Amino acid sequence: MLRAFFDSSVLFSAAYSKTGHAHDLVRISAQGDLIIVVSNFVVGEARHNLSDLKVQKLTDLDQILSKASIEIVHVAKEEIIDAAHLIVLKDAPILAAAKAAKVDMLVSLDKKHILGRPELADYIGAAILSPKEAIEHIRGYDKL
Repeated sequence: MLRAFFDSSVLFSAAYSKTGHAHDLVRISAQGDLIIVVSNFVVGEARHNLSDLKVQKLTDLDQILSKASIEIVHVAKEEIIDAAHLIVLKDAPILAAAKAAKVDMLVSLDKKHILGRPELADYIGAAILSPKEAIEHIRGYDKL
């Protein structure tokens, strides 16, 4: 089964809107076709960003975390420091966690710092995809 690390932007989007590709990935996971991997940092950041909105969005996040197939990866401080050599410091915990999790893909909506950076994909040993690209990848994987 494929494993996908969600960054905070994807987890936030999945909770914020039930009609987007990020939420579609959660549905795929709930059906047992994808394992979503996150870190405590990612969950905390998504929770913080959603807390500025309606309380219902935090409830939606909690439902995602309970219904989907979710793994939590833990990262050592040294791994974050190592990742900070390649990316802005605020995103280093995400990159370090994706690498530590040994996932098939890192799913992100961050066009400025993460998407379109092949050196980051090389570093974590996995594809870096948008939610839409991840769905296309999963559909292609299912056909194999």
